[in-house]
Amino acid sequence: MSSQEFRHIVRILGSDSAGTLKVGYAVTNIKGVSLSISNAVLKKAGISPDLRAGFLTEADISKIEEIVKDPAKYNLPTWMFNRRKDSDSGKDLHLISADLVLRTKTDIDDAKNIRSWRGYRHAYGLKVRGQRTKTTGRSGKSLGVKKKTLMGGKPGGAPAAAEGGK
Repeated sequence: MSSQEFRHIVRILGSDSAGTLKVGYAVTNIKGVSLSISNAVLKKAGISPDLRAGFLTEADISKIEEIVKDPAKYNLPTWMFNRRKDSDSGKDLHLISADLVLRTKTDIDDAKNIRSWRGYRHAYGLKVRGQRTKTTGRSGKSLGVKKKTLMGGKPGGAPAAAEGGK
């Protein structure tokens, strides 16, 4: 495929991106890749971030995929990685797509198993990062006051049939 042929959908590492997007933003459609990592990858690959993704060649796409899969090999700074000092291996890693989701889930499960406070909050569906909970995060609980018309009857809230007598 020549560089002049335009593709409306570009597939990079299992993620579809619109061909009309600039390459820097198209690469961010990969789960685990931010705009700063995307720009660093494109700089290492020698691709202009202003180029539209639809004009990328297969060689360009494979170069981007190779760098995103192993950024340490291409001397990207470790502060950009999303998993520094991994608890299992002790290495600086950058996880993408399903690996990132799976590792995050296992981290939460580990926190629950050791009964840490963070794990407790995850287990009970509460906010984990110190946010206030008095007024927010009330999903699943009754909210507010029901309207009088929904109660069926007089403004006091008692149903009309429960009135006794006449």
